[in-house]
Amino acid sequence: MSAGPSLDDIRVAARRIAPFIHRTPVLTCGALDAMAGARLHFKCENLQKTGSFKIRGATNAVLQLSPAEAARGVVTQSSGNHAAAVARAASARGIAAHIVMPKNAPAVKCRAVEGYGGVITFCEPTVDARDAGMKRLLEETGGVLVHPYNDRRVIAGQGTAALELMEDVPDLDVLLVPVSGGGLLSGNAIAATSLRHSVRVIGCEPANADDAFRSLKSGHIEKNATADTIADGLRAQLCDLTFSILRERVDEIIRVTEQEIVDAMRLVWERMKLVIEPSAAVALAPAVARGIRADGKRVGVLLSGGNVELSALPFH
Repeated sequence: MSAGPSLDDIRVAARRIAPFIHRTPVLTCGALDAMAGARLHFKCENLQKTGSFKIRGATNAVLQLSPAEAARGVVTQSSGNHAAAVARAASARGIAAHIVMPKNAPAVKCRAVEGYGGVITFCEPTVDARDAGMKRLLEETGGVLVHPYNDRRVIAGQGTAALELMEDVPDLDVLLVPVSGGGLLSGNAIAATSLRHSVRVIGCEPANADDAFRSLKSGHIEKNATADTIADGLRAQLCDLTFSILRERVDEIIRVTEQEIVDAMRLVWERMKLVIEPSAAVALAPAVARGIRADGKRVGVLLSGGNVELSALPFH
């Protein structure tokens, strides 16, 4: 078995973070059901505090720091949502948060990080640059690392989303979750498959950043030479921990095109009146494209976040 958290770890995390997060609603939409040929149940993490699921994992990790660790502050790297979540969790505990972000991160996400008191260091928009900047900050500040996905505490926190979803819709047949570094998909796959062994867990990924798809096919971690996708929250890459969990718990990874991402995002805005970001739309795209072989089934769709740069919407 992998070194990932257990269902019990996820349940403990749920109790730990409950005072600091929302229990987000599960919504349905008849029009989208008709398009998908399935019964869709949307777990609306776009309505979560900080606008994404990331507050779950960040809060679970920060709350477990010892007093001595907390006094040192925290360090991470992120394209935006994890950055805001760590900044908010650190602020709630009264400690410093130093965060490396790519210089092309959406301005709305940068403003959120600064609004929660996080200190941003910008870097080039590559995974290697983000990791190198994070290592420098760890040395310079003496802070404690709260990695966006290579952390059992973070993964357990993310898994609380599926824990709630499965409590609300216990008979799910399929669960669709976006994948990037794999923390969200790992935690939710553990929770879902532990509660319902027959559920089929599908990771959803931009075709332009398809390292998870290629990694599960080849049996070892593949990297992206580039990650040119509108889904800015899905540009990270798997680590050994998340890769091992995905190999055990995930049935398949489905890739979607940039146009399919934009189309799915627009559908949710128009039909459900919900603001979601492109990364969240990646989870819906395979369903409306009828790519999941789930006719008549109950399908959970994890809408991961709703932090959108409104001045750069992709709709025409």
